[in-house]
Amino acid sequence: MRKQIFLLVFLFAVSFSFAETVQLKDGTFISGSITSQTEYVLNITTSYGPVVLNQREVQAILPDKHRVHLKGGTQLIGVITDLDEFNLKLQTDEGTVNIDMPQIVSVEVYDYEQGDRAQENITHRQAEQQAQAAAQAAAATAATATAAGGLTFDSDIEKVFDVQKAEVVNGQAQSVREISAAQIRAQQAAAMSDEEAFLKGVSNKEQEQAISQTAEAARSGKLEKTKKAAAKKAQRPNESATNKFFSLSAGVQINQLKLDNSQRDGFAGTNPYEVGGTSVRVEGTFLWRIKSSNLWLGPSLAIANLPKSSFKDLDPSIGPNPDTTDVTTSGQLIDLMVKANYYFNPKNLFVVYATAAGGYRMFTLNYHGVVRGENINNNAPIGSLGIGIQTYLDDLIVGVEVSEQITSYSKELKNSSNTATVASVTFSWKF
Repeated sequence: MRKQIFLLVFLFAVSFSFAETVQLKDGTFISGSITSQTEYVLNITTSYGPVVLNQREVQAILPDKHRVHLKGGTQLIGVITDLDEFNLKLQTDEGTVNIDMPQIVSVEVYDYEQGDRAQENITHRQAEQQAQAAAQAAAATAATATAAGGLTFDSDIEKVFDVQKAEVVNGQAQSVREISAAQIRAQQAAAMSDEEAFLKGVSNKEQEQAISQTAEAARSGKLEKTKKAAAKKAQRPNESATNKFFSLSAGVQINQLKLDNSQRDGFAGTNPYEVGGTSVRVEGTFLWRIKSSNLWLGPSLAIANLPKSSFKDLDPSIGPNPDTTDVTTSGQLIDLMVKANYYFNPKNLFVVYATAAGGYRMFTLNYHGVVRGENINNNAPIGSLGIGIQTYLDDLIVGVEVSEQITSYSKELKNSSNTATVASVTFSWKF
């Protein structure tokens, strides 16, 4: 406890002393506290007294960096941004790291002059190693030259201390002795920040499952393959973060329509004529998610044609040559409905859903006889039930849907079937 209190006092001292290091263009480092600066001069108080520097001589102002020793022998290097009696925040090259106080063994202030000399020594030592490798084998020289590099303060500062760098997982310092390297790499690949998790609607349990799966992939040597698959999946919107759905579908509708023509001149006693067939049907749907459930609800508009049909016109007023004259029929139907989709497994690769709709059908059959023509209207309520399956292609959702429609017919169409089968290909977007 006494050690932790001492460490905390030391950290407060080094964090709020506002000490900075000024690097001059000739390579000199001057450490102290900057008291003021203008466009032309910079005033800094050092351990030797106040110093006035010409701004033209200043290369950079470098904040204090600290080396934090952790239990287990690992170390982190960065700038202390915040601390209290329980936690220390360190800004490193990889981002902000939260370190629990009990993990900290000691803290050292980084000496930029020492780092500059260490950089020169490392560069010189690497040059000697490369020269020796070149004398032994040309191939080894090329490989060594490619792999070797100079020390930089931004990315390779830890080499100044010649230490084993601590692994950071989801913003927390981890000792390499506590978890395997494969698990660390897997956690780094799978973990996301709290902000990302909130925006994507990912729970803590889902994050833990993703980390566990990725760790297993790392141990089995399939991490790269798993990462590519996850990257492809990440291109599609998160299911729980979407609440709107737009769909366009195109397909066929099989109609069994029969026209009773017995009330017209010449057709007394005839059987009903087939005037249905296979229609081309297009539909547009816009749905909203009901709260956070798998149920979506919204309006739908569908339009379909009735293909051309024909039969002999038996009207006696036509004349003596009825074989050359026909009655033709065609038509269209418009369905205005409220539609609901329920998704059973929305997070799977192939999503199965049930669909239901109810509304009103506006039906028109165009009757073109030789002597007379007219429009036969049969507007009535309509309902449908069906099932579909979908999958993602990037952010586009493609699928197939089959449904059975139920409506009623009257008057000349009273002998028609009340059901019709619809099969469609769907193209959808969730946002």
